[in-house]
This record gives sequence, structure tokens and C-alpha cells, in this order.
Amino acid sequence: MGVSKQVEIKKSKPTQLNRSLTLFPLVFMGLAYMIPMAVFSPYGIVSVITEGRVPAAYLTALIMIAFTAYSYGRMIKAYPSTGSAYTYTQQSIGVYPGFIVGWVVMMDYLFLPMLNVLAGGIFLNAAIPSVPFWVWALIFIVPITICSILGVKLSARLNTLFILFQVMFVVTFVALATYQISTQNIGMGFSLRSFYNPELAFFPVITGASIVATSFLGFDAVTTFAEETKDPKRTVPKAIFLVAVIGGSIFIIVSYMLASVFPDFTAYKNTDAASEEIIGALGGTFLTSFFIAALSVGGIGGILAAQSSGARLLYAMGRDSVLPSKFFAYLHPKYKTPVNNILIVALICAGAFFIDLDLGFSLVNFGALFAFTFVNLSVIAHFYIKNKQRGLMGTLLYLLIPMIGACLSFGIWLNLSTNALVVGGIWTFLGIVYLLFLTKGFSKRPPQYHFEE
Repeated sequence: MGVSKQVEIKKSKPTQLNRSLTLFPLVFMGLAYMIPMAVFSPYGIVSVITEGRVPAAYLTALIMIAFTAYSYGRMIKAYPSTGSAYTYTQQSIGVYPGFIVGWVVMMDYLFLPMLNVLAGGIFLNAAIPSVPFWVWALIFIVPITICSILGVKLSARLNTLFILFQVMFVVTFVALATYQISTQNIGMGFSLRSFYNPELAFFPVITGASIVATSFLGFDAVTTFAEETKDPKRTVPKAIFLVAVIGGSIFIIVSYMLASVFPDFTAYKNTDAASEEIIGALGGTFLTSFFIAALSVGGIGGILAAQSSGARLLYAMGRDSVLPSKFFAYLHPKYKTPVNNILIVALICAGAFFIDLDLGFSLVNFGALFAFTFVNLSVIAHFYIKNKQRGLMGTLLYLLIPMIGACLSFGIWLNLSTNALVVGGIWTFLGIVYLLFLTKGFSKRPPQYHFEE
């Protein structure tokens, strides 16, 4: 059976996303998605794996992620759409791979807010046992959903406050740690051995980098707000760069101070709670309370940013009619937000009552790294193959750099746990089944959005 002519969808403009974001609100949205306080969560585990070289792992991960951040910056200039990796793959490589990327990346954008609810609820329930987990979950979900519906500008303002609060804690922690180390009240002084130790093999650092690389998820989330950003072709690439660099710098500095305060990674009482042990030893009740508050605020900001991003991915797929457009492409006439999709993500967040934390993170990492790989490949397909930019600079910028990014992302993806690969594979298979249904056995092509200046 022949393949029917590709459908290009041209939309009238009854209601559109509202362009209100400028550079720094967009950067704060990305940082909120990334959650600067996230550096504390895996510290103990990664410290053991890297034999005390967590800062080296974060620095290595930042270098690895930089290649993919470059590719996102290139593709957002070509397609300033809210669809992110889904749109880039669809427009550059093909509608079928584009759909699969969109389907798989939903695991990242839709399950991450649920995981933030789960992690935040568990943490606060442990800190204040008298308040049940389900109460904390509802405290997270309901107000955040209302804020998301009221508009991206409000969300950006709130996330600016949330990020500033986390930065206040980081500055306080670094200042106190610097003072205590300098006066030799704690630790063994400042050293570069947490970055480079000639007595140890480097491979454990690579393993650690593959784990902490997922802490950088968020620099790509700013691309989902492209249609709500002023001058997105200039603003969004700058935001991608700033989010990756600022977030990476916070991770490196904080992990270095943690290693300097408590250099003996073999002496943790509880590896999973190593950060809390170090903070308690450093600053007592005051710093511990500040730490709990900053973690809570970081979780709220992460949920808000992730919910907003996930809703916009669903909007892009609904606008393309690969998901039912009447529901998923609907925008609130007053607030100009994808209200149906926001409510869908809120319902998914309620899955925090039933899902396991490890399984959830497996789904998120599978989707994110899968998308990273295809964004790099999209640069090659769009610029090097289709537009034939194959000179010396073109080969460097549009073949070699994105190919390195694709190989690094795919390599980290392959090193995910077996559980992640199995569950992610099942989700991908379900997407292929749905695509078969949508295209009637590949006898017709999925609809594709038509870009206009």
C-alpha cells in the first residue's frame, strides 16, 4: 500500500501561547527544573563509587553535557518550538523517529514532577512524621497546579524566588565550610585530590559522571518554553548555556566543599544520607534546618518547572494531532496555558502514592538520555546532511561536535540499570504499537506541524 502525502497542519490563531519570558526568568525556570540542591542527594553514593572524587565526576559530566547543550542551542534556532527534542527529530530526521522520541521523552517530562512530589513527600514526612505523606503530596500538587494554570510568567517569578533561596543556602554552606576548613576546625584543608588523584584509576570517575549527568536534566527544559519567550532564537540558546554552566558550577563547588569538609568517604554512617551527616557536623541545628527548608523549596520549584515543561510537550504533540488535538492542543483563553495538559500532569503526580523511587528515576533517565542522543543526531541531519554545510567549520560544528555528543549520551544511556532499560524498552514498544494504530500500519504518515515565520 502506498504512503499517502504528508499532512502539514496550518493553524489559525485563535489562542496562542503568550510570549512573556525574557532571558533571566527563563534561566531561573531551567535552574528550578535542574534543582541546585539536587547535588546533595547522590553525594554519598557517588563519593564511594569515585573514591572521594565527586567534584571530578561533576566536572566530567559537565564536559559531556556541553556537547548536547550545544546541539540544543543549534536546533532551537532552526525550530523555535515548544516541542523540543520531539520537534527537532520530527523536522530533521523524520516524522516516525520524531514521534518515538516524543513518546519516549514523555517519561522524562511527565514522570519527573511525580518523582519530585514523591521525594519531597518522603523527605518531609521523615523530618515531620506527624504529618502523613499524602498530606505533603497534596500540599505540593494542588497549589503548584494552580500556579501553572495561571501562567508561565507567574511560574517564572516564583521559581526565581525559589532559586534565590537555594543559592542563599549554598552561599551560607560554602562560607561556613570555608571558615571551618581555614581555621582547621574540621576537614584536612583544601586539596585538589578530589579532582585528581594519581594513585587512583580514572574509570570510577567516568562511572560517577554517568550517574550525576542526570543531575543536569533541566538545561534542555528551557526549550519547551520557546513559544513563550521573546526572541527565542537568541534568548533560548543563551539560557541553555547559562543553565548548564551555572548549574554545573554549583554542583562542582558544593561537592568540592563537601569533600573538603569530610574527606574520608569510608567513614559515613549512612551512605545515602552522607550530605546530612556532613551538614550536621558542620553547622549543627541551624544549618540542618536551613538545609531542610532549601531542599523543600527546591523540590517545589522543580515540580513547578517540570509540570510546566511536561504540559508543553503534550501541547506540541496535540497540536500536531499525534495526540487528540481537541484536548491536548487546548489553551485557556484567558491565561493562555495548556490547562488540560497541566491537569493531566497533576494526575500523574498523584502516582507518587504508588510508584517506587528507583523505578521512577529509571524512567526519567531513560527518556532524557534517549532525547539527548537524537537531538545531537538532528543537528547532523539538519545542518550537515540536508543543508549541506560540509566545509571545514561545518564538519566541525555540524558533524564532529554533535557526533561526540550523541556517542556520549548513548554511552551513558547504555550504562543505565537493567531495570531502566527493560521498563524503558516496554514503554518504547507501547509507543510503536500506538504509532502503528495512528498510521494504520505505516500506510500513512503522522501529521506534521508547518513552521511559519
